[in-house]
Amino acid sequence: MSERAVPYHCPYCGEEDLFPQEAHGAWECRACLRAFTVKMLGMIRPGGGAR
Repeated sequence: MSERAVPYHCPYCGEEDLFPQEAHGAWECRACLRAFTVKMLGMIRPGGGAR
């Protein structure tokens, strides 16, 4: 598995003006001034539903 994945768009405004927030493992969007994290919840089965 690779290092932490990089989000390409803000989930709130859709802009690409993102910068890592090192202290919290989060990302900050300079366009809408929001900070967010990306968390993997688990794998899903091909037919749907979590494992």
